[in-house]
Amino acid sequence: MQPDQALVEEIRAASRAMVRELGFLQTTLAATNYSASAVHALLEIDGRGATTAAALVNVLFLEKSSVSRLIGKLVEAGEIEEVASADDGRSKQLLLTRKGKRTVAAIHAYGKKRVTMALAHLNPSQRDAVAQGLSAYAWALAACRDEPHDAPENTVEIVSGYRPGAVGRVAEMHAAFYSRQWGLGEFFERKVATGISEFIGRLERPANKLWLAVKNERIVGSIAIDGEDLGNGESHLRWFILDDGCRGSGAGRRLMSEAMAFCDEAGFPATQLWTFKGLDAARRLYESFGFTLTKEWEGAQWGATMTEQQFTRRLPPSTVANRSMP
Repeated sequence: MQPDQALVEEIRAASRAMVRELGFLQTTLAATNYSASAVHALLEIDGRGATTAAALVNVLFLEKSSVSRLIGKLVEAGEIEEVASADDGRSKQLLLTRKGKRTVAAIHAYGKKRVTMALAHLNPSQRDAVAQGLSAYAWALAACRDEPHDAPENTVEIVSGYRPGAVGRVAEMHAAFYSRQWGLGEFFERKVATGISEFIGRLERPANKLWLAVKNERIVGSIAIDGEDLGNGESHLRWFILDDGCRGSGAGRRLMSEAMAFCDEAGFPATQLWTFKGLDAARRLYESFGFTLTKEWEGAQWGATMTEQQFTRRLPPSTVANRSMP
């Protein structure tokens, strides 16, 4: 599926802004007298303890001649030294000198200060979104290169059932997204928190199910099927939400797949969900799973007047036929 072009342009604009803010357009970087490539070389040598010119070529994506000149300048500046390898006298290991270690310590201090200052302007959910989003985007950029890459570690896992912190995280994710995007406030957050709290108390009943998206042991998404609250034998899809950093990762479709498979297996004749107009990406996902818009009206059940909507998904005919077979 091709990404929305407006999203592509937003990411490109943000990338350009980051490059400028981080100083990559300047001749020097990180409050040093060195270029960006030299700073990255020092950080790589520090992180590896010792490395070779060939290794720097691979990790910095620079030509051999460029790395050779870079090493020469850093040796001349007294930041690194070349030492013959104990295993192969023809190979030289690159090590930081005492001066180089002081330079790298200053680079780390500068970088941590910049990140800390920037994060101070964000709330906890936004900080998580930045960390998750940048990690995923860095992997995606690497995956575009010719050399194959494994999937990033700590990918999103879908688990079912209650997990400590579920009530708070579900309420927090809803409040963070809908307050920022739609201006919904404490009434909406209380409504979500009260509803999910009551539902958790009924999870042991077979008609009810909760799925959580988890990354790095942190809940980053949720969806639930409540088979009781409508009182007519139909199921109710509730609390479908993803943390900002996980949108577009496919986690939402995986959550929806689990929920719809459960509904079909349980034999609910229909599944209902209530939402409001304007959540276009979510609507496209609902419709891809067979939901259709059945009602639309002006209401204020979420704490503000808006165009509310009801979507319905009927049990697929193939499932009904299979259930009717002896």
